[in-house]
Amino acid sequence: MTTRLLDVPVALIALREGENVVFPAIAGPATWLGHGAPQDSPSVQVLVRQVVAAAAPVLIDDTRTSEPSAGTVAAFAGLPLTDDQDATLGVLCAIDTTSHPWTPQQYENLADLAAACSAELRLRIASQRATGAQHRAQSQTHQVRQDLTSAELLLRAAEELTGSATVDQVHGRVRSLVSGALKPSYIGLLLLEGDELLRLPDLDAVLPPESVERMDRGAGFAAARALRERRMVAVPDRAHLVRHYGPAPVAAFDSLGIASAVCLPMVAARGPVGVLVLGWDTDHTVGLDEAAVLTTIAGYAAQAVERAVFLDARVHVAHQLQRAMLTELPTVPGMDLAALYRPASADDMVGGDWYDAFPVPHPHGTRAPGLAVTVGDITGHDIHAATLMGQVRSMLRQAVLIKNGDGPASALASLEYACRVLPLPASGTLVHAHLHHENDQWSMTWTNAGHPPPLLLHPDGHVSRLNDHGPLLHHTLAAVERDDHAVVLEPGSTLLLYTDGLIERAGHDLDTAIDHTAALLAAGASTPLPALLEEIADQVADEHAGDDTVLLALRIPAAR
Repeated sequence: MTTRLLDVPVALIALREGENVVFPAIAGPATWLGHGAPQDSPSVQVLVRQVVAAAAPVLIDDTRTSEPSAGTVAAFAGLPLTDDQDATLGVLCAIDTTSHPWTPQQYENLADLAAACSAELRLRIASQRATGAQHRAQSQTHQVRQDLTSAELLLRAAEELTGSATVDQVHGRVRSLVSGALKPSYIGLLLLEGDELLRLPDLDAVLPPESVERMDRGAGFAAARALRERRMVAVPDRAHLVRHYGPAPVAAFDSLGIASAVCLPMVAARGPVGVLVLGWDTDHTVGLDEAAVLTTIAGYAAQAVERAVFLDARVHVAHQLQRAMLTELPTVPGMDLAALYRPASADDMVGGDWYDAFPVPHPHGTRAPGLAVTVGDITGHDIHAATLMGQVRSMLRQAVLIKNGDGPASALASLEYACRVLPLPASGTLVHAHLHHENDQWSMTWTNAGHPPPLLLHPDGHVSRLNDHGPLLHHTLAAVERDDHAVVLEPGSTLLLYTDGLIERAGHDLDTAIDHTAALLAAGASTPLPALLEEIADQVADEHAGDDTVLLALRIPAAR
């Protein structure tokens, strides 16, 4: 953490052992010291002992000016590590191989890290005091139990927060972690958005709503101060609150019914992300052990929030990309069209499901234009799948227009040829169809690349599966002969195309799901198409589906 936050190549911890100095921890390349060990570098020994002797911070911008024997140590910053009596236990050092001035921010960061390191050393010292008189032994036993409880809590925090995918999950898991051990009456997360802190809605509906939903990071609230100063800020009682803060913070405490609180900045790898706030309805003073545990939990929460925000941004972009490539259905005289797209239930899942419908010129050029429709599913559940889907959709459109009159199979073969030659690593399934209105009836020609069979509702009420299909689409497969299949759509017919997200459900048979879909299609013969698609998706698709779902329906109105 020291090397990352201060942007230096080397950091180390030196501890006193009697008159000697030992180096139990070092981060950085072994070659920078020549012999590969800190104790082999006289310059490091001299600088560390200077901090120990002064019992105060030592910051040297260029040791080669002030310390001729410094060797490859050019810039040095060392802060003492102390016990609970302020006796120096050792030194936390940041070392650079090039000279430069230490900034106030670097000093502040190093001071925070030294404070955390000192707290850890104090905890370790306390855990070793297990001998002596009986009352000391009992006290130490209690301390060890507290340490074990803290260790278990931190282990749970590391495990549970690492698996959090959303900010709400982070909020809920932090609440679960600290509720039992620390018993606060309020646990809140404030997220940093620009120059404002946005307070997340309370998870516990029993608590009254807060009077302030947003606050400026420069405002006089304890949470804003914790973020500004990047340190824990405690409000142990109401008298402290009234004495040090203004009317607005007092009103916020009153609205929550809390008398004391502790605010911990959440600082992740890319900077601050928010503040964790714990409140109690009675006076509460945070001890050293409790502060160390809470600081660590806030650090875990910061990393989890950063990951969740990053993932949410990726998913938002992917969903925008995916929805942008879904076609606005054209108006076709003598035909009703409707489509439905539902993303996977998991927030972090995006996929390559799509539908398309666009007019195509009549092969003979003198009659009314026809319609090309496609429903497909590119393999994968990520942004890559969504972008591949967009490329495949556009290339198939171009192939249809170039191959106009040659049929769907010819257009699909051209698409596959392009994927092999470019190469474009697209794989998946699709149904592609061309419809033309001739002699007062609609004829449809289609080709199927390994996709679930379309369902055709006939005017007499029965539903047939259009089962004819060929191999799935895959850029590594050799060229295959694609076939066109034809059917007449009589007035009163409804055609339904869909992706496997509709019919796939763990532990259920696909044919059963298709039959269920067919029954709903038949029962909804007079239902407007948009409502019918919603009904089918609600009844057939798994509400916890791990895949996108696309439905496209077209209906030929019955003759009047």
